[in-house]
Amino acid sequence: MRCAVVTGANKGIGLEICRQLASNGVMVVLTARDEKRGLEAVAKLHESSLSNVVFHRLDVMDAKSITTLAKFIVTHYGKLDILVNNAGVNGAIVDWEALKTLNLGDTELVNKILTQTYELAEECVKTNYYGTRAVTEALLPCLLLSNSGRIVNVSAGLGKLEFVSNERVRMELNDVDVLSVERLDEIVNEFLNDVKEDRLHDRGWPTQTSAYIISKAAVNAHTRIVAKSYPSLLINCVCPGSVKTDMSCNTGLVTVEVGAKGPVMLTLLPEGGPSGLFFQKMEASSF
Repeated sequence: MRCAVVTGANKGIGLEICRQLASNGVMVVLTARDEKRGLEAVAKLHESSLSNVVFHRLDVMDAKSITTLAKFIVTHYGKLDILVNNAGVNGAIVDWEALKTLNLGDTELVNKILTQTYELAEECVKTNYYGTRAVTEALLPCLLLSNSGRIVNVSAGLGKLEFVSNERVRMELNDVDVLSVERLDEIVNEFLNDVKEDRLHDRGWPTQTSAYIISKAAVNAHTRIVAKSYPSLLINCVCPGSVKTDMSCNTGLVTVEVGAKGPVMLTLLPEGGPSGLFFQKMEASSF
């Protein structure tokens, strides 16, 4: 039986990815920061006759927590076949009620309903990019023991390079033949420093949902770097679409069942499938 780890999986799209993987006969390790919520989520799946799901606590921003998960996988399963990096935050406090009535083209109004602080930006980057990276690095040895290792990074359309308004950064992120993980870290830290110094506009960074955009653009770039470094694995990132979840205050356009289809498809790719690509729902798209 194949074994999968799904991060940020106690609700929303993460939980649905677990459900669909378990329905496909995969042994699923459902992870979440909150043990109570994680165990409740597993119980829900067990009630649906999906007994092949277990819970393990994971905080993607805590190195010790990540190491403990990796040891658990080695001890109980010997290898890992699928990793879905789904844990994420949006990096801003949003007035969702106001957003529903808003013309998104009105920049001034959008800025009024978005509260962005350095602390929120830092949490967003640490969760979405550094968390994804740390979990991937810790579990790579287990994935390399599999005959069908798959990594799927749940990303976002906003992480596409067209939304990275800083031209120098955009070009660097797109030059995957030159870009290194070390340089990617420098770019992300440069962004955080400019948030702290209130220089986003002056330095050409996006000013709306900026931390979310940069963190997801970094995830996409990291996906390409890792895919190039490990050709025996199939490693892709995917935008599930605008999904109705708590993260979007249920303002999305599609259900979690539909949103999970793209990520699940990529976890079950046959040998010789695509790697190092960005998918928009079920279709390969540009970065």
